[in-house]
Amino acid sequence: MSEENLMKEIVSLLKRRGFVYPSSEIYGGFGASYDYGPLGIEMANNIKNLWRTDVIRAHSQVVETDGAIILNPRTWEASGHLGSGFADSLVECQKCHHRFKEEEVEDRRCPDCGGTTTEPRSYNLMMKTFIGPLESTQNQAYLRPETCQSIFLDFRLVADSMRLKLPFGIAQIGKSFRNEINPKNFLYRQREFEQMEMEWFTVESETDKWFEYWKERRLKWYLDLGLNKENLRLFEVPKSEMAHYARRVVDVEYKFPFGWHEIEGIHNRGDFDLSNHSQHSGRELNYSDNDHPEAFYPHVIETSAGVGRLMLAFICDAYQKVSGGRGEQSQRSEEVVMQLSSRLAPIEVAVLPLMKKPELTNKAKEIFEQLKFSFRIQYDETGSIGRRYRRQDEIGTPLAVTIDYDSLEQNDVTVRDRISMKQTRIAIEKLPLVLRQFLNESQFNES
Repeated sequence: MSEENLMKEIVSLLKRRGFVYPSSEIYGGFGASYDYGPLGIEMANNIKNLWRTDVIRAHSQVVETDGAIILNPRTWEASGHLGSGFADSLVECQKCHHRFKEEEVEDRRCPDCGGTTTEPRSYNLMMKTFIGPLESTQNQAYLRPETCQSIFLDFRLVADSMRLKLPFGIAQIGKSFRNEINPKNFLYRQREFEQMEMEWFTVESETDKWFEYWKERRLKWYLDLGLNKENLRLFEVPKSEMAHYARRVVDVEYKFPFGWHEIEGIHNRGDFDLSNHSQHSGRELNYSDNDHPEAFYPHVIETSAGVGRLMLAFICDAYQKVSGGRGEQSQRSEEVVMQLSSRLAPIEVAVLPLMKKPELTNKAKEIFEQLKFSFRIQYDETGSIGRRYRRQDEIGTPLAVTIDYDSLEQNDVTVRDRISMKQTRIAIEKLPLVLRQFLNESQFNES
């Protein structure tokens, strides 16, 4: 199957099964804008919570904040985002009027229609807005293009209020906005996206040590969550491609159907951010304590990942086609199974009555009520049991609990494993404990 067709299949599945919808679809959509459906938001929340566990909760010296989306515009002057450092070169086809980044075009020929493009011109990626009733230059503000700047602005407030001593980290998850010229590849490049960033503050002499620590830890996180090692690599970004303030950048790259692309960046930002904001604001963001009596600007190691990009990587990696007949005798030659880690799967346990008969559905609903506060769970009674198994396989549900007529007499159920399709009879009274054991075993095997 071609890479283009594979992506079309994945996008179609995610829409059909309630992961991701085109935003504003009833009005014809809105470019590079997507809504997360019920299963998509569950998976996104799983990603964010697993990131919090690995980056924040596992470290006593990392705390979380949540900064404003619209900051004082002087923030972006100090950070360099209003200069040429945060701009793309834009060209426009003079025939079809489609717009592209300069590097997407060869010999001034439009990739879409072959027409001649204009000369490149600089195009800032910041999204403008206005504060107050008048749309004037004085009231102009911007939607943040990254979450990290509020961390730098609040550095002293957080450090003092939480009594933090170097080295320590400040993390944040939140929306960012970039007015991309030519967003593409579904969730990979959007104008509105959610970032997970952590800024690790340390002394300059220990930046290399901490850079290596966070680089290896973040790579291991992806492997522990089941990403194929062959589809992951570390890419040392050359100096010519780094931001002007960066000392070193290593990208974690994933091999998508459309090629190798970054899913997380590890950056040595030096002391640029704190020193620059101190200079522009007139408020000192330096640091001192008993071990460092002479005030200085800490250096920063940053980890930065996008939730949508990670979801797309995990789904592309998990998407598999297998021979038909996994649930019952099937006319299909191939069926889709999403081999997601149980920790990422939007649904952990499906509760399925064998047939839509009152005695079976009533018992199944009792079991659903028993389990719903302990697991991410879904109840489904529509269609044949085989079709329902296949629906759960498509969304990556690890376990399915089936209630049949024997369940009414023996007070037990069948638990089906997604990967092996093995079915095991389990007493209902032991079901919560056994399901948790099954899921924990699955997590252990993934790691």
